[in-house]
Amino acid sequence: MNTLNPDSGQPSSTRSQQHIKLFIPGPTEVRPEILDAQTQWMVGHRMPECLDLFGEILPKLAQVFFTKQTVLITASSGTGLWEAGVRNLVNKKVLTCVNGAFAERFSDVARLNGKATEVLNVPWGQPVLPEQVVERLSAGDFDAVTVVHNETSTGVTSNIRDIARAVRALPNGQDIMILVDSVSGLAGARIEMDAWDLDMVLASSQKAFALPPGIAFCAVSDRAMAKAKTVPDRGYYFDFISLAKSIAKNQTPATPAVSLLYALNRQLDDILAEGMDARFARHMQMRHQTLQWARNQGFDIFAAAGYESPTVTCVSNNREIDISALNKFLRTRGMVISNGYGDLKGKTFRIAHMGDTQPAELETLFAAMDEFLATQG
Repeated sequence: MNTLNPDSGQPSSTRSQQHIKLFIPGPTEVRPEILDAQTQWMVGHRMPECLDLFGEILPKLAQVFFTKQTVLITASSGTGLWEAGVRNLVNKKVLTCVNGAFAERFSDVARLNGKATEVLNVPWGQPVLPEQVVERLSAGDFDAVTVVHNETSTGVTSNIRDIARAVRALPNGQDIMILVDSVSGLAGARIEMDAWDLDMVLASSQKAFALPPGIAFCAVSDRAMAKAKTVPDRGYYFDFISLAKSIAKNQTPATPAVSLLYALNRQLDDILAEGMDARFARHMQMRHQTLQWARNQGFDIFAAAGYESPTVTCVSNNREIDISALNKFLRTRGMVISNGYGDLKGKTFRIAHMGDTQPAELETLFAAMDEFLATQG
């Protein structure tokens, strides 16, 4: 097979030349050199080469989580780690904070896994606020709370640091597990596992990491690992205790997605070379660009002011444009954005500015969107 050097930045001869650049919130655009990193020779997952690969990945991944505690990797989507979190860390009852479609699914996963679940409903487009969380936690016998850091369906980022501070200030706050979905946040929107005193932060490969889908990772606190040992019926595939024992030996209990690990290792090198602060700053710049473009075109922003996501902007379709027609036009220019999600389809559209997307690429997108909108009257 005639495949070019992974560092060349050029597509392999086997890759389609028809490329649609993705400005959608997952899977996100993946650079050719990251795709090509997957073409390394296959190795057995118990071979020294794979153990060495894990040994390289884990300390780098810990830097992205801002943690010195346990980091786990699974061959799954982030959805799998929702299940892992509730099966390992909930004994009594979990408060699920729901302010969008993915927070709602996280809540459903808790309920469908037989956990006593109470829902804190927050209007879509609004953040989860610390005072809302502590009010509900104070009124019930909870031992866990779930919250989505960066709600992909609405473009809202909740202040996880302040929520965690408020929870820990409760009389039983140290006993409440704080489970955070940062699937579209981690590596694009700042979140600090240790400094913010969180118990689980989960993410997956296909969002701000700008990797192909198929692997997920989480950071788990020492407090949470101790709690997991007391929880019965943790299951098999996502048992934190089993996963942690294997990870300590640079392995996983079951076969990992080896090719994706090669891509992850290469991408982590690039993420850390850019620097986390610089990466966060680039995402904030792209958020500003996108908000400014939308407002200049007469659109409203769906997210509450001050809580707009650094990685995906959800634009209210108050101009009532045909979003499908917009995307059909954009595809002729080699790019695509995302319609609204679920009940928001047609009422909003979403522009992802995460991962390896650069500000100049957004300007090219906006020029094409301007061209389409100029025909709409």
